[in-house]
Amino acid sequence: MSGLDLVLVALGGAAGASSRHLVVGWAQRALGATPTGGTVLVNVVGSFVLGLVAAVVASGGPGWVLALVGAGWCGAFTTFSSHAVEVAAALRAGRARVAVVNLAVSLIGCLLVVVLGWTLGSALA
Repeated sequence: MSGLDLVLVALGGAAGASSRHLVVGWAQRALGATPTGGTVLVNVVGSFVLGLVAAVVASGGPGWVLALVGAGWCGAFTTFSSHAVEVAAALRAGRARVAVVNLAVSLIGCLLVVVLGWTLGSALA
């Protein structure tokens, strides 16, 4: 990894973390989403974007895009650790159904949108 790659990841990461904060706050205010709903939203959106970017780069697009948008922006925008804490909190509160639905929606939803993003990215490249 070059020095430029590190700078790109850092810039993308700053933008991704800020974006996550804004999107989760917006989802709570505008959509009435719970913090868990905001986490699911950013993980699904970020998975789609990562699938799209990965396909474009795999099809010959510039590799620096993967550092900036993939590792940087998507890495900071999405959050598996928050997801894990929210599932664990639901389980500790005796809300197993909420935990299972959260897991299913997140895992299946994220996988589906990665495939969708990859398909779209391949078509665009």
